[in-house]
Amino acid sequence: MVTSVPRLVIAAPSSGSGKTTVATGLMAAFAARGLAVSAHKVGPDYIDPGYHALATGRVGRNLDAYMCGPELVGPLFLHGAQGCDLAVVEGVMGLYDGAAGEGELASTAQVAKLLRAPVVLVVDASSQSRSVAALVHGFVSWDPDVRVGGVILNKVASDRHEEMLREALESVGVPVLGVLRRVSQVDVPSRHLGLVPVGERRGEAVAAVAAMAAQVAAGCDLDAVLGVARGAGALSCVGWDAGAALVSSPPPPLPVPSLGAAPPDPPTALKGPRPQTPDGLKGVTVALAGGAAFTFSYAEQVELLRAAGAEVVVFDPLRDEQLPEGTRGVVIGGGFPEVFSAELSANEPLRKSVAALAESGAPVAAECAGLLYLCRELDGLPMCGVLDTDARMTDRLTLGYRDAVAVSDSSLAAAGARMRGHEFHRTVVEPAAGAAPAWGVRVPARRVEGFVQRGVHASYLHTHWASAPGVARRFVERCRAS
Repeated sequence: MVTSVPRLVIAAPSSGSGKTTVATGLMAAFAARGLAVSAHKVGPDYIDPGYHALATGRVGRNLDAYMCGPELVGPLFLHGAQGCDLAVVEGVMGLYDGAAGEGELASTAQVAKLLRAPVVLVVDASSQSRSVAALVHGFVSWDPDVRVGGVILNKVASDRHEEMLREALESVGVPVLGVLRRVSQVDVPSRHLGLVPVGERRGEAVAAVAAMAAQVAAGCDLDAVLGVARGAGALSCVGWDAGAALVSSPPPPLPVPSLGAAPPDPPTALKGPRPQTPDGLKGVTVALAGGAAFTFSYAEQVELLRAAGAEVVVFDPLRDEQLPEGTRGVVIGGGFPEVFSAELSANEPLRKSVAALAESGAPVAAECAGLLYLCRELDGLPMCGVLDTDARMTDRLTLGYRDAVAVSDSSLAAAGARMRGHEFHRTVVEPAAGAAPAWGVRVPARRVEGFVQRGVHASYLHTHWASAPGVARRFVERCRAS
């Protein structure tokens, strides 16, 4: 099938150039024009898609060539962009920056090529004039398969500064699609792991997105930007579908390799149409942690759970005192429990409810923040006590992609199952008595990570279930059997 959706990728020479402001502002500005806009983010970022969702009124989705493989970038994109007039993809880091030691893998440039999408380069021009031409020329010529369709100049100081920049860029032959002034920058608060999520500041976030839209609409030629997007090439692939992915999920995993040997290469959307449910998988209630403390999850995770027969019910560990009625399994994703540790600890009834469910052997899948919530204590405050271990904040940032293999049978994976994931945290958790390790990680260093105990699978590793749909099927089957 050949499909064409007007689309563009917002990239930059480096982080901090203004990609999020421009991408989110464009999404909101075009949505205000009445266009159905699909929002996407390159890489494992959970926070930017929240702002994208506010801008477009549609769920923000991630495109990650490392975790999901390059072959899924196009299908996942078409899945999110179905029925839309325009798709805007926000890049990650610098245009050509990818997974460490993996060449272009997971870079914005790779995703742009996979999507046959033109790139709009956002350049921080605050400390340059004629040099901007050399910078843009380098990015345009570095990879001839990456098509830079235009430049948006950010942090421009004055009319004279703008004039000098435009004159310099005439020799490069790349059109200037917009100019954003330094004095009108939108302030979006950040802290130890990046921007503050929308779920923690919705009113302010709505105002920030509106300000981004106004700034971008005033400073950019939206018609010219749309013209660039309409020049994207056709995609010859089929959109991803949760139900179809479950039917075609991969065969049983290979035996567990030694951590001393490299494993072989691998072969939160609650709205919208429900995917077709495979026969025999019906009627299992899975509780999904939400609210301000647990804002990190990929939309496809919920879609896969639903396709596998789960009734996904969101609960808020900050406010709800009991798990949803009939809960047979719990999924607790990432977020910032360290910010809300006092409130989470104060909700003793829910902590006891989660602990009782875990004690019964029911499946509990916890990633990063979820892992901390299951510990005995977090920074000295009582948590659920499911795992016999304590967690604490540190000054050290753990960040990066991980190549992992399951070393213990669990509610998520059979021993030997291969997955790729991502870590991003400043906490540490001591080894837990009575628990087996969840993953064997070989990148960047060989080690074991996470905990498997009864039906609990708890780990720092953020995973994208679209890369291994069998995870959702296995989890729902274990819920049914519990």
